[in-house]
Amino acid sequence: MRGGLVGVAVLAVLVGAAGPAGAEGPVAYRMAPGAKEVRGSGSSTAGPELAPGTDTYTDTLRPGEKRYYTVELDDRSNAYVSAVAVPRPGSTMGMRDGIELSLQTRDGVSCGTAHHRSFLSVGGAYPVADYAERIAGAAGPCKAAGTYRFAVERGDATGGDLSPVPVELKYVTEQPGPTGQASGSRIPRPESAVEGEGEGVTGGTGFNDAAEVREGVWKDELRPGETRFYKVAVDSGEQLSADAEFAAAAGTRYVVGGVRLGLSNAARGYVMNKTGGYQGKPSTVSLATPPAAYGSGTGEAVRGMRMAGWYYLQVSVSPKVRDPAVPVRLRVDVAGAGTAERGTLGDTGHGGTGGESVASAGGSRGDERLRIVGYAGVGTGSALLVGLGAWTLAARRRG
Repeated sequence: MRGGLVGVAVLAVLVGAAGPAGAEGPVAYRMAPGAKEVRGSGSSTAGPELAPGTDTYTDTLRPGEKRYYTVELDDRSNAYVSAVAVPRPGSTMGMRDGIELSLQTRDGVSCGTAHHRSFLSVGGAYPVADYAERIAGAAGPCKAAGTYRFAVERGDATGGDLSPVPVELKYVTEQPGPTGQASGSRIPRPESAVEGEGEGVTGGTGFNDAAEVREGVWKDELRPGETRFYKVAVDSGEQLSADAEFAAAAGTRYVVGGVRLGLSNAARGYVMNKTGGYQGKPSTVSLATPPAAYGSGTGEAVRGMRMAGWYYLQVSVSPKVRDPAVPVRLRVDVAGAGTAERGTLGDTGHGGTGGESVASAGGSRGDERLRIVGYAGVGTGSALLVGLGAWTLAARRRG
């Protein structure tokens, strides 16, 4: 493990200084305070250990580079090892650039499917995050307690920024909840709408300082190249829906993928990502999730909604948008009763808390307003099929 002022200074330059609210230029992602600097090994037989709990680690990845880290898994807990890759705000990334994450045995056998996340350079260089997981009780090569490898690989940066990309690493464990797939049928819900002009909020730069928002309407303002983070408490059985309404601005040139609304779960796992074009005219990007529930459902959104806790909305404006700042109105709605049992991210004997359950994030909501919500598409423009059939997004709002 490596430390010292030199390493911290280098990382700060790579990420970009996060200036005050009035400073020019986009505010960059802030790494966790007290994060430990490590250097992953180029060999699958070695690598620094990532401990489960509250510790966060930082590293950097060059184009095409693959780094390995060591994790100890028990035989009774779900394990999630995440990476957040942070391009410089406003940079242009290669079309094939991104990160790929995998969890492996010491012999190189994968614990499951590797997860690839693109930097979405069509719209802009955004922070991307996901985890590789081992689900307790699942058959396969990684069910036993022991030493495993977490691998992070960066893609081909040709045509884009060749600089090292800072990476934030975290390992959390979870006591699993009861098995069983969430129902694929629609939940009958009376119509409700989140109305109003909105309350002012300043979104965080990342997972570590995300602004807490409740159901309601929130107003913020983003510079081109910025991504703002907001956290919402979601209990078991609840569904989250959100609209990001980007106001008119001075620019007139159309930008493909100019605005974005993404969602990650409590362990920094990918749930979904939606983008839209922007030409200085009002534009809305929406998402809606399946219920937060444990089970063996298929699809990225179901996989991402397998836990209760903080969920992280991410709002982005492309650096290609030629406006000083773009006003954004964020409408947030959480529907459904949090009545099912759930597992919680937390201490499983490794020392330290792996995350926060909804009980500490605000609790369940017994008298939620209810409405009919379908599944949002996974990724950009794709449909998610779950259970007995395909649900389509029905969360269209007035106003």
